[in-house]
Amino acid sequence: MPEIYRPTPKPLRESATPRHTSLVEIRDARPDDLAAIAPVFREIVADGDTYAFPEDLTDAQIAALWMEPAPARCLVAYAADGTLLGTAKAGPNRPGRGDHIATASFMVSPDAQGKGVGRALATEVLRWATEQGYSGMQFNAVVETNMSAVVLWQSMGFRIIGTVPGAFRSRSHGPVGLHVMFREL
Repeated sequence: MPEIYRPTPKPLRESATPRHTSLVEIRDARPDDLAAIAPVFREIVADGDTYAFPEDLTDAQIAALWMEPAPARCLVAYAADGTLLGTAKAGPNRPGRGDHIATASFMVSPDAQGKGVGRALATEVLRWATEQGYSGMQFNAVVETNMSAVVLWQSMGFRIIGTVPGAFRSRSHGPVGLHVMFREL
């Protein structure tokens, strides 16, 4: 069995304020947004370091995974020039007796990373989840080597509940852990 890579966590910065971005609109995704979402989805999945989705998905398969119907919600973030900066999806973590806890996933275009887009999408998702009456939000599979995501989620009040060792085959690091992260709403 390959050795499991363990990243060294970086300490949180004192000031975790969002950076300025050309983000002008966060809104609910519409079916015609799939044309912008699909290439970003494919690029991030093909990178091999943050998502375990298959790399050969059709547009229809991406839509089924990412643009789920209510009670879920899919968001898009666009720049003033019409460029998709990022997307998020949120909804109940589990059906039935688990539907009081929300979950969410985020993808930020590589060209827009580090500019506050993920934080802006997360702020809207947390606002929405609170408004919908969820009592908490759980992220089920945050790749432990995705330090920008781990640090962002911790700065927004999420804590690591546990880590499944070697549960993700990172293209860059080999087997790495997946964090389960949670925060109350």
